[in-house]
Amino acid sequence: MQGDGDAVEAVRRDPDAVAVVRADALTPGVAALPVDGRDPVADPRRYPVTVAADTEPGPVVTTLWAGDIMLGRRVGDEIVRAGDPALPFSRTAHRLGAADLTVGNLECTLSRAGPPTQGGDSFGADPAVLAGLKKAGFDVLTLANNHLGDFGIEALQNTVRIAQNAEFVTTGAGADLAEARRPAIVRVHGIRFGILAFNAIGETPAARPTTPGVVQVRMPPRTGPLVPSDLAAVEASVRVLRSRVDVVVVCPHWGQQYTHEPVPAQRTVARRLVDAGADAVIASHPHWVQGIEHYRGSLVAHSLGNFVFDMEFSPEVRQGIVLELVFWGARAMAARPLPVRIGERYVPYFLAAGSREAREIIGDMYAVA
Repeated sequence: MQGDGDAVEAVRRDPDAVAVVRADALTPGVAALPVDGRDPVADPRRYPVTVAADTEPGPVVTTLWAGDIMLGRRVGDEIVRAGDPALPFSRTAHRLGAADLTVGNLECTLSRAGPPTQGGDSFGADPAVLAGLKKAGFDVLTLANNHLGDFGIEALQNTVRIAQNAEFVTTGAGADLAEARRPAIVRVHGIRFGILAFNAIGETPAARPTTPGVVQVRMPPRTGPLVPSDLAAVEASVRVLRSRVDVVVVCPHWGQQYTHEPVPAQRTVARRLVDAGADAVIASHPHWVQGIEHYRGSLVAHSLGNFVFDMEFSPEVRQGIVLELVFWGARAMAARPLPVRIGERYVPYFLAAGSREAREIIGDMYAVA
């Protein structure tokens, strides 16, 4: 097994390298080669090449993680024109819904109970859009971002309540700090997934012991130097969650907009979260795809970019990644970036594997890993 481990590490370090190893030696840092259309990680029992010593994979769980989902403003106008809340997902629902667990960052309110706080960049959507998210297969919505407060505290609370009443599991926001810190816990094929989220961008009020808001971590580049007590509180949440579930994922909303390069503080915080027990850190906010890296066997995706958004001013804001993580039981076996482009009417679609744009997006991601 040591030989397999060395070979996997060699492939991880050199994208042009190829190795033959047992399936149970794989990690999210490498890609497995399908044979006869069968994937050895996602479909191990039907993979045509086997050896007697292969480890029984246990339950295979496929998860998908999408970037920023904004269903207001011009996206909302297109939904109204179509008379179909599922319009934004009409070209991706087939794959989103096929996963065992699908997670996205909802970057808009579902209420306009107060005046807009960010002018034309205040994002409010009709609650009817949740029917489209549900039809597309989303299970968990992370809410800790800088736009959940765009129409005030009452709208923030309404959004949390409306999403939960529609049977979405949410995390990152609530009527007080205890609710905002409450993880989303989902059981899939007997495996318990726990998800936490926090906002490092500001603008949305931070939750306090008796007041509504989002989980906050103050850090560069937007909310000042890293505040140790903020990070320590999230680390404590990770450690508690680690004792309750099989897989822990943290979803930060952080970073500098419109760049592929993570700020140094992202790497610092990500490593601290992994050290506390996170199996993956999967982030949003920059509106461009940022690097994926691996630390102590855990995956860090610094930004998945946009998934549904009405930005049009550069090619990069119309590109994103849906990250597929495949688990054997509680063990992450594979991470596959699935490039997407936002097309006409702000409807994203998966790019053909190997296409020029898909290669460019993946290249941008790995160039700054």
